[in-house]
Amino acid sequence: MTHDREALLTFRDVTFGYRPHHPPVLDCVNFSLRPGRVLAIVGPNGAGKTTLLALALGWLSPWRGDVLLAGRAIQSYKRNERGRWLALVPQSEHTPFDYSALEYVLMGRAPHLPPLGIPGPVDYEIALDALARAGIAALANRPVPQLSGGERQLMLLARAIAQQPRLMLLDEPTAHLDLHNKARLIQIMRHLRAQGVTLVMTNHEPDVVLAVADDVLLMEAGRPPVFGLPDEVFTEDALSRIYRLPIRLIEVNGRKQVVWT
Repeated sequence: MTHDREALLTFRDVTFGYRPHHPPVLDCVNFSLRPGRVLAIVGPNGAGKTTLLALALGWLSPWRGDVLLAGRAIQSYKRNERGRWLALVPQSEHTPFDYSALEYVLMGRAPHLPPLGIPGPVDYEIALDALARAGIAALANRPVPQLSGGERQLMLLARAIAQQPRLMLLDEPTAHLDLHNKARLIQIMRHLRAQGVTLVMTNHEPDVVLAVADDVLLMEAGRPPVFGLPDEVFTEDALSRIYRLPIRLIEVNGRKQVVWT
C-alpha cells in the first residue's frame, strides 16, 4: 500500500497485541491522515480504538509495521519534542492533588518550558484563553475534585488546547458531556481544524462523527479496519453490522442523522 508523503500521521501495516502467541488487538492497520483534518475512529468496545491512540502517542510499539509522525517514526521523537507535536484528551484522569482548574491546564505548557522551568505570564495567558475556549473560564480557580464529570472533561480539553499541538488525540471526548457541551465540543473541534490542527477522536456516537469528521476509520473485530470518507465508510450496512442493530441514515435539514431501532 502506498502512503501520502504529505500525511501528518501514518499507520503502515501496523499489527499489535498485548500477549504474545495470542491474536493481535490490531491487525494490519493502514491509513494516512493529512494535516488539518478530523479523523473519527469508530467501532464497538474491544475493537482496539484506545490501543490505536496509544500507538499514535508512542506509548506502545507495534509488533509489526510503522507509526509515522510527519514521516518520522514516532519512537524517534524525544519526549518533550513529542509533547510539542501531540496532545491527548483522555476519557478520564486521576488527580492526586487539589489543583485548581487553571493549575491543571497550565500542565499543558510543560513541553514548551525549559527543564525545571516554571510557567510565565505568556503561559498563564494561553491557559486562561484555553479555559475560555472550552467554556469554563469561570471555573479557573475551582479545585479539580469539585468539578463535575463534564467539567473535568472540558478541563482536559482546555489543557490539550493550551499545549498548542499540531495533532490532538481525543478518546471518547463526548462521553461525559450533556447535549449543550457536545455542541460546544463540536464547535471547538471545527475551530481547531480551521486553525490547522489535525484531530483524531474515538467516538461511539454516530451523530457526533457525522457532524465533524472528514475521514473515518471503521474498526471491527475479525475484519481489517476500513479507512475512507464518511460517505464511503459510514454506511447503514456497516453501522448495522458493527453495532448489531438495524440502523438507518436519514437527512434532516441537510444533515445526515442516525436512527436505530
